[in-house]
Amino acid sequence: MFNSKLLIVLLVLLKFHDYSGCGPDKKDSASPSGYDLNDPLKITLPSGLNEISGISYYSKDSSVFAEIDEDGILFKIYMDGSGKIKQWRYDKKHDFEDIVLHDSTFYILISNGDIETLKFQGDSIIKTKSAFPGADKKTNEFETMYFDPQLGLVILCKNCEDDKKKVVTAFVCQPDSSIYNTAFQIDVKPVGEKSKEEKFHFKPSAAAINPLTNELYILASVNKLLVVADRNGKVKDVYPLDPVTFNQPEGITFTPWGDLLISNEKGEKDNATILIFKPIKKG
Repeated sequence: MFNSKLLIVLLVLLKFHDYSGCGPDKKDSASPSGYDLNDPLKITLPSGLNEISGISYYSKDSSVFAEIDEDGILFKIYMDGSGKIKQWRYDKKHDFEDIVLHDSTFYILISNGDIETLKFQGDSIIKTKSAFPGADKKTNEFETMYFDPQLGLVILCKNCEDDKKKVVTAFVCQPDSSIYNTAFQIDVKPVGEKSKEEKFHFKPSAAAINPLTNELYILASVNKLLVVADRNGKVKDVYPLDPVTFNQPEGITFTPWGDLLISNEKGEKDNATILIFKPIKKG
C-alpha cells in the first residue's frame, strides 16, 4: 500500500538524518525478503530516550509511541522531522520492557510478565495491572510483547525457568482478567543452527507481525539476530544483525503498509535511534 503522507515525511527526514550504512566498519548483512537491512533511514533521538525499549506505530498521525526501561513515562515521537516529542507519566520507576497500542488502549510489559493497561480519559490516564501467575515464585524474564489479530496480546519469554533454554514459550494474555495461556513454543535449536552457534540461548527482545507477509519478526538484542517465523513460532529464517547499525535493538513495529521500524538504545558512541526500512518494490 502506497502512503504519500509517509513519503513526504521521509523526504523531510532525509534532510536532517544520515543513513546508518555509512562508515568504514559497516558490513553488509543478509536481509529478509522485501527489505534491505543495510539501508535504513536513521532518526536520532534526544537523551531522554536513551533507554528506549518498546515502540508502537500510530497510523492516525504517523507517530510512534515508546517507553523506556527504567521509568514510567509514555512518549509520543512525531515522525515529521520537527523533533517534537510529547510525554506523559503513568508510573514510577520500574523495569518496563515493551509497549503495544491497540484499540486506543496501551499495554506496557514489565520484565516479570506483569502488564499495565493505560487508557486516556481526557487529560487523565486510567491504569490497571495484571499479574503473571507465579511471578513471585519463579525466575522468569520477559522483554517482548506484540498483538496478533488472531491470538490477541502475546508475550515471549526471554529467560523462563521452565523453558530450560530449549524453547521460548509464548503466552496469550487477557489483561482484564489476568489470564495467561500458553500459545506456542519456539524451538531454539533451529535458531542456533541457522546462526551457527553450538551453545545457544535465544533471548527475544521485541516482536511484531509483518502485515504484508503475516510472518512473526523477532528481535534478539543480546544475540544480535532478527528471526522470521510463522504465526505459530516455527522458525523460517535467521538474519545476523550488524552491530554497527543495530548497536542495541530493543523495539520493533510495522506500519500498516509494511514499513519496518526498529529502535536502538543508546550505545557507547551513538545516540538512541529509530531505523526505518521501506519495503522494496518488486520490478
